Amino acid sequence: MRSMLAATLMFAAATGANAQMTTPQIPGTKPKTVQTVPIRPPALQTPSETADAMAQAERLSLQSDLAWVGQYNGAITGDVSERMVNAIKEYQKNKGGKPTGVLNPQERAALAETARRKQDSVGWKIVMEPTSGARLGIPGKLVPQQATDANGSKWTSPTGTVQVLLSRRKEANPTTAKLADAEKKEPAGRKIDYTVVKPDFFVLSGLQGLKKFYVRGTFKGDEVRIMTILYDQATENTVEPVVIAMSSAFNAFPSGPQAGPAPRKTVEYGTGIVVSDDGAILTDRLVTDSCLAITIAGYGSADRLAEDKEHDLALLHIYGARGLKPLSLAGGGAKTNVDVVGIADPQSQGGAAGVSSVKGALAPVTSSDSALSPPPAVGFSGSPAIDADGKFAGIALLKPAMVAGPATSVPASQAVMVSAETVRDFLKANDVTANGTSTDAKAAVVRVICVRK
Repeated sequence: MRSMLAATLMFAAATGANAQMTTPQIPGTKPKTVQTVPIRPPALQTPSETADAMAQAERLSLQSDLAWVGQYNGAITGDVSERMVNAIKEYQKNKGGKPTGVLNPQERAALAETARRKQDSVGWKIVMEPTSGARLGIPGKLVPQQATDANGSKWTSPTGTVQVLLSRRKEANPTTAKLADAEKKEPAGRKIDYTVVKPDFFVLSGLQGLKKFYVRGTFKGDEVRIMTILYDQATENTVEPVVIAMSSAFNAFPSGPQAGPAPRKTVEYGTGIVVSDDGAILTDRLVTDSCLAITIAGYGSADRLAEDKEHDLALLHIYGARGLKPLSLAGGGAKTNVDVVGIADPQSQGGAAGVSSVKGALAPVTSSDSALSPPPAVGFSGSPAIDADGKFAGIALLKPAMVAGPATSVPASQAVMVSAETVRDFLKANDVTANGTSTDAKAAVVRVICVRK
């Protein structure tokens, strides 16, 4: 691709090409004058042609940044359009520049930085909805509260001014036209001002009571998944650029990585449960994956003996340790609420290793797993979940979310609880006798430290 900057430099060089050029004089000779061949400036590209010459990833990034600064309100597809060119011109005019429709390097850098600040201000992140696996872009600072049940998830602001819902249901022989018609009528009183119905998705927007709404939905087989965004009209200037980004980020049925997971940390912390007095420890498989060394704080090195990839469980063992207090895994069958007992990442507790407890609500996802909300802090993955009777109900696991942001940022997480029965089956399959009799979860948890390359 020939950049506009390069083309400008070439044009500037070419404007003087018709002048005579004198060759350097060699001592003792007469100077020679050489008439150069006239060179015509290259034909200037149109803004659309310049955009066409960009890589697809560049165009996607450009459209996304323009949307974040409120200049572009189209689909973020990477396709060149008059709308995108006009958005560039408007951005240039607003910045006091010449509306050429092509950003110079300084303008492009300024746009990217402004968009990044906008994303940071709303806490933009790509997450996986735990009951369906759908991927959504969520403005975490605008909607910090999350609740999950078997029908999907809801993110809300503390006062309810902004709400994001992901709903899922089964429906016989769905079509996008049928789904769009149903959404127009439910809830009653919706006023529709925009409708798009395609074979593979539909979009509606308008007013719902005193709130503006945006709906995007699709289906696969008999599974219907719909994202709904509700926001007070007073928040329009803040939320509408985010809505565009959320619409483009929504992947109801992801078949592969989208933004890619955040790189694994060089040092990662989790929580382990001592399950036998001879050193067997249960923890999160992902926390202990690809480790050069695994250490149990206060006890030393541990070996990873077995894993369950389906449920992300790992079995560790430390040798020669004394004073272990294994947790009783008997009984327990929480249906709604649990206390999760773990050790938060040292960064979140000033380098300390204190054990703490947080409350969580459960929603069944499969026969063995339940969604856990709100997700506990980073470092809690592998923690025991304790039911209302003080008995072991399962193991809490954080699921790394897909994150748009610096590789060094702490990834947002969703959480699940693997049932006590599944845990006992895993230990039994690996010939581990869980001989704990204590119900003191705080005494039975240990910090797991993974060191990678």
